[in-house]
Amino acid sequence: MKRRPPATTLRRSVALPAALIGELDSVAPPELRANFNRLVILSLREYVARRRRQEFDSVVAAMAEDPQVQAECAAIGRDFAATELDGLGND
Repeated sequence: MKRRPPATTLRRSVALPAALIGELDSVAPPELRANFNRLVILSLREYVARRRRQEFDSVVAAMAEDPQVQAECAAIGRDFAATELDGLGND
């Protein structure tokens, strides 16, 4: 008997408020309105991307407040200050 490969798709049962489904249908692109599964996948991917972006922004903001990072950036700026005198524009 052949062994089946492990599933790459998980099935989950969720209870969603009817109002949320109505809202989702009203903003969904026409090509996704007929395929709720694809719409949910897209929505979850967008949510994950947004959360990762927020996390990255938070880490960058914390770095910007870090005195050691500020000192290192100032040192790098001083090291490259001479290149600002090359006569080229700021492009």
